[in-house]
Amino acid sequence: METIMPVEAVEKKIYMIRGQKVMLDRDLAELYGVETRVLNQAVRRNIERFPEDFMFSLTRDEIMRISQIVTSSAVHDAETLKFAKSVMVFTEQGVAMLSGILKSPRAVQANIAIMRAFVRLREMLGANKELAKRLDEMEKKYDSQFKGVFDAIRQLMAAPEPKKKKIGF
Repeated sequence: METIMPVEAVEKKIYMIRGQKVMLDRDLAELYGVETRVLNQAVRRNIERFPEDFMFSLTRDEIMRISQIVTSSAVHDAETLKFAKSVMVFTEQGVAMLSGILKSPRAVQANIAIMRAFVRLREMLGANKELAKRLDEMEKKYDSQFKGVFDAIRQLMAAPEPKKKKIGF
């Protein structure tokens, strides 16, 4: 059985907020093929399944920051997000819990793609930590003439800062 969306596309919908990898309610609703309102109603009916480490509401400031990150091809999404009264986000455990309350065939396939994306991100972060450890070990072995090379490699490994849009003309 084929998944609805490639893992790479799902990865782009995972954000780091409050030190946790999370997905927005509206992105999950889109993947599951339901309205955001319907997803949130299902969650409210089963709220005991969603402690704060599974799901939480974003603050107004967090909503504004995420609306600026949304890609320019999704300007409409950024605008609706910016003016949303509330936005719920789900951690990996929260997404897994959603699979217990949204059981359509599409929801099952979406959940598989999402779980694969979370696992892939975890593997990439682990590989990056291993690379940083090896780099530290190599730096200790070699003298200061290679310091510039090691600094350049560390800069390449660092996550890029989100681009800020220019204001004005």
